[in-house]
Amino acid sequence: AERRRGRRPPPRPAKILPKPRWLKAAPATSPKYRELRSTVRSLGLATVCEEARCPNIGDCWGGGHGQTSDGATAEEAEHFGTATATIMIMGDTCTRGCSFCAVKTSRKPPPLDADEPDKVARAVSEWGLDYVVLTSVDRDDLEDQGSEHFRRVVQELKRVTTDRGNTLIVEALTPDFQGDRELIANVATSGLDVFAHNVETVERLTPRVRDRRAGYRQTMDVLEHAKAANPGVLTKTSIMLGLGETDGEVRTTMEDLRARDVDVVTFGQYLQPTRRHLHVKEYVTPEKFEEWRVVAEEEMGFRYCASGPLVRSSYKAGEFFMRNMVRERERSAREGVAA
Repeated sequence: AERRRGRRPPPRPAKILPKPRWLKAAPATSPKYRELRSTVRSLGLATVCEEARCPNIGDCWGGGHGQTSDGATAEEAEHFGTATATIMIMGDTCTRGCSFCAVKTSRKPPPLDADEPDKVARAVSEWGLDYVVLTSVDRDDLEDQGSEHFRRVVQELKRVTTDRGNTLIVEALTPDFQGDRELIANVATSGLDVFAHNVETVERLTPRVRDRRAGYRQTMDVLEHAKAANPGVLTKTSIMLGLGETDGEVRTTMEDLRARDVDVVTFGQYLQPTRRHLHVKEYVTPEKFEEWRVVAEEEMGFRYCASGPLVRSSYKAGEFFMRNMVRERERSAREGVAA
């Protein structure tokens, strides 16, 4: 309308950067996407894919092949063609308000659904997955912050799949439980295979990016204690880039993580979900993301790093590798017993 009247449209606000060409995700239109969405709706479940407005929902739920490499084996291609959804338990409303996150917030969210462990197990069974990611909102309003509920969901998932003769790998992307070691250990020893908790950003930016109750050092302590409580578990975290961090700060964060024996790190581009959230300071190039992957795996000693503009902490980019690390661990344990 502005152009038709002979006037130029108003310029973009200085703080809002135009998105580069490489930030394009698959549209959410496939039959598999509609099937998963139907199951989620019918069971009254929430997914972080929808609540946090993840750009990869069309690829993950649709079983896309976007993350396979040209040299992928047939087994890898089959895995990456499997639809993946990250189930968000304990409701769709968080007690915290991080500046980057689109999930709803409230000081007093609705009560927990006691039937949720069964509902989640039914959903995963219907989807036929062998790798599932669980995450949750923070529930600071609960006495145990939801630790026991999280544990019950993991155990029910394992029980149902074992009863059916299948093996399910469970990754749990957990809250910090306010740093309470007993609550952290309760989840870390629930039977999960991968304990994930996100540091999100570098230490200097943490007070601006995350809720005041989510400290950088607290996150490091959570990851360290999860490994101490269950030495066999794989630990994982994620870092967003494009918030104004420096290369030196990213390296320091990685060093802090390795000092806590964290196994896996992922890097992804921060994307502003709405105008009310933090602005993007920089769109990091795919080449720079690849540099960070090399630093993580070859220099820092992480066992795996998924790094790319659209990579998210629970995205399927690392699941094939993670699954095989768990299988390798299980084989080693069996061989040790046999010896």
